[in-house]
Amino acid sequence: MKMKKLVKIATLAAFTLAATPAAWALDTIKVGVIAAFSGPFADYGKQMEGGIKAYMAQYGDTVAGKKIQIIVKDTTGPAPEVAKRLAQELVVRDKVDFLAGFGLTPEALAVAPIAQQAKKPMIIMNAATSVITTKSDYVARFSMTLPQISAPMATWAVKNKIKKVVTLVADYGPGIDAETAFKNELVKGGGTVTEAIRVPLRNPEFAPFIQRIKDAKPDAVFIFVPAGEQSIAFMKGYRERGLAEAGIKVIATGDLTDDHVLPAMGDATLGVITTFHYSAAHKSPENAAFLKSFAATNPDGGRPNFMAVAAYDGMAAIYEVTRKLNGKIDGDKAMEILKTIKLNSPRGLIAIDPATRDIVQTVYVRKVEKVGNEVYNVEFDQFANQKDPGK
Repeated sequence: MKMKKLVKIATLAAFTLAATPAAWALDTIKVGVIAAFSGPFADYGKQMEGGIKAYMAQYGDTVAGKKIQIIVKDTTGPAPEVAKRLAQELVVRDKVDFLAGFGLTPEALAVAPIAQQAKKPMIIMNAATSVITTKSDYVARFSMTLPQISAPMATWAVKNKIKKVVTLVADYGPGIDAETAFKNELVKGGGTVTEAIRVPLRNPEFAPFIQRIKDAKPDAVFIFVPAGEQSIAFMKGYRERGLAEAGIKVIATGDLTDDHVLPAMGDATLGVITTFHYSAAHKSPENAAFLKSFAATNPDGGRPNFMAVAAYDGMAAIYEVTRKLNGKIDGDKAMEILKTIKLNSPRGLIAIDPATRDIVQTVYVRKVEKVGNEVYNVEFDQFANQKDPGK
């Protein structure tokens, strides 16, 4: 009898130990964040992670009695095959409730079929090619699309007598989207794209292209290149080759004067006009709270940019879904809630278009100006309730 009792106690103890991780898992909402955290696009992942930290510091790490667990995966990007493998691991091994992140379009496109098959909500925090949301019923985007911010730039240009334009864009999905949307709107207003230049996504050499722009003598050059090193390199070449003195204006999407790298670009960017959905200089209580939380949780992170804000808002959406489903995440039910999301974001009011699962938001016209001793994108006009014009 004594031996039977000991076996029973040992068996019960073993069962308890085995059950503990499973029980813990049941009390956790897992969010798999896939992005580049190293390599040439490392700042993309770091900015998104910074926005996630800022949101969780503000609103806590527990929702509907569930602990929010962030699992970060580095693609070293752009690396679609790596992103696909990491997504499979997150779904099969880690059993995540949400997939999130996606700084680059090729990586988002690679993961979309996995989200579809696994019925996992996929929260896009940057990747900006229009087509992404059509590749899975489980994708919702909280960042932007390039047509959404490029078409208003053309509208503003025509209104301000900029009619003859050369375009220069990175030669991949977002760049082609930006070029097409800008050109369509410019032509509609009576303008002309005299030359369309596409440059490699990786390590472009801008000098010969900048000379071509100077020789073409347009009213302006319209730019889309990925935020970071490339925007710094282009603006350096623009100043050194005397395009400003030749009267050639720079108009661009806000990636060119990305808030995170703008302080390093300095006075070379003064006067550049961009259209974008977020500026660190945006005046609102929500943005003030975001900036404060980002600074506290990312002391070495510098100035937050649009990717940090999209990640912050993406987390707000994940919290809202978790709250409404009382912590029991079902892919189809989650998507129905995501289609109705409306948030008072640090960038202003945003919503998800239920027909496309893409974001609807204000696009601001900004000019780089000195605010105190620092350069900022100062908003001076806006286009409210902008959808992707191609959808």
